[in-house]
Parts: sequence; C-alpha cells; structure tokens
Amino acid sequence: MSKIAIIGAGDVGTTIAFTVQLRGLVTEIVLVDTNRELVQGQVMDLTHGLFFVRPIHIYAGDYADCTDADVIVITAGTRQKAGESRLQLINRNAQLCKLIVDKIEPHSTKGIFLIVTNPVDIMTRVVIEHSGLSKHRIIGSGTVLDSARFRYFLSRNCQVDTRNIHAYVIGEHGDSEVVLWSQVHIGGTPLDIFCKQCAVACNSMVNREKIAEAVKHSAYHIIEAKGATYYGISLAVRRILEAIIRDEHSVLTVSTWLSGQYGLSDICLSVPCIINRKGVAQIIETPLNKGEETSLARSAELLKNAHREML
Repeated sequence: MSKIAIIGAGDVGTTIAFTVQLRGLVTEIVLVDTNRELVQGQVMDLTHGLFFVRPIHIYAGDYADCTDADVIVITAGTRQKAGESRLQLINRNAQLCKLIVDKIEPHSTKGIFLIVTNPVDIMTRVVIEHSGLSKHRIIGSGTVLDSARFRYFLSRNCQVDTRNIHAYVIGEHGDSEVVLWSQVHIGGTPLDIFCKQCAVACNSMVNREKIAEAVKHSAYHIIEAKGATYYGISLAVRRILEAIIRDEHSVLTVSTWLSGQYGLSDICLSVPCIINRKGVAQIIETPLNKGEETSLARSAELLKNAHREML
C-alpha cells in the first residue's frame, strides 16, 4: 500500500496525478485544493478512466488526509506568466507554502515533502525553515526536468537515444542554472571523446551554446505558446516519486539544503542526490571545472539575494 497527497488541483497537480495513475505507482491519491468544485471535477475525470489502469483509489480530500501519505506533493501557487521569471513569484507563493505547512502540521505526517511550486529552490527553503522538519525529508523538484531537457537536446544533436546519455543541470531551477558540460557522457564515453569519433556533422562548440540556451529558455517558450508547462514537469515529478516510493537509491538533481557541499551553505539548490524512501539519502559532490564552480557560486548568490529580499 502506498499513497501520495497532492496539494493543488490545477494543471500541474492534476497532470501529476494522471501520470502516476497511468504508471500504477501507488494505490491511493488524494487531491487537496481550496476550490472544492475544481477538485471534485478533476477527481471525476480521473476516476472515470479507472477501467483502463491498475486499481487505485483517487479522491478529493483535506489536509487531514496527508497523515498517512508517503509523499506530500505541493504544487499550489500562482503560475508563471509570459515574460516573468520564476524568481518573480517569490512573495506570492512563499506565504501560500507557509500556510500549507501550517495546515498539514497538526496531522503529524511522516511522509516526504516534494515541493514543485516555483521558484522551487526558494519554496523548498521556505518549507524547510518554516516546518522545522528534517532537511532530508523536504525535496524540491529542482532541475530534474532541466536535466531531461538537456539530454533531449543532446540526443537530437548527437543522434543518440536519450536513455544512453548522462547529463546534468545543477543550481537554480531558473535563469542562472548551470549546464554541466564537463560531466556529459554518451554510452559511458565523455562527450569530448565522443565528438571526436562522431559521424554527425556539427559545429560542437556552437551547438553547445545553442543547447545551453535552449535548455534554460524552454519554459519561457512553452509558457508564451500555451500559457503553462505541465506535461514535462509531471513526468519529472513522477520520476522522483518512483525513486522515493520504490526506495530506488536513484541519482536525481533535486533541490536540497546544502551544508558545506560545493562550498555552499544555508541554501537550497539542485545538485545530484541519491533519493530513496528517506528522501535525500546522500548529496553527491561531482567534480566541476573552474567555470562551472564559478557559475554555481553565482547561482547560489542570486538565490540568497532573492531570499533576503522576500517581504
């Protein structure tokens, strides 16, 4: 038996529920939202498809239903508007995240908190500091989706299946994120060596600049075109949920609290972590080149400054 609670029944929260339902990952999903009519409608839509999936109980609930949840996914918040950076959402969403924590707290949940609300790095820090819970139990969805985007663009450029590419994006889930070119491996081969052997005609250095920009600006293009992103992030969240529920010990670039790793402290941002049923089991300090170290420090400083400026 396994259960997740999703706080927020908008596009992101409901699409997460749908992807989890299709996967058959858990036996119970509870959706919680202040808009009771919306959440009831979303649940009806999801449950009408139960014939086509594994048995699962999906229902509209309240914060008391979080008590026995293995994972509590927080998606509620104001969505990013066209032309707006994720950091511009801080003051609107920080108070909401605190309110959600206050409503969950009386019910003594033992579950993992998975924060999806943007700006996710700062919201993860807000939940950690406001809740007082163990830091390893509170995870931000971080750059798991950004890393998947990076692998997608590499796959198109190099004409290799994304599943055979190891590549990571770390730092802020946002404009200052750091694309780790030094850590890209294709089929176990470092990218620089692969490029020398590659039969695909491309200017690799020019393409690297284009790929990095495409990764960083993908969300802006999607929001401008259709108003919001939800398919990609729902799959990324499902992947994190799999690692937790199945106790996989998977390496994912989630947003987590740093206490000296990479020379950074008292901040949440994304780095490779081992994820299992306890949450963040271990932070991996992967070697960075000088440029990547500088970029990560800059990303961290930007997040710290944004946090200080919260109202």
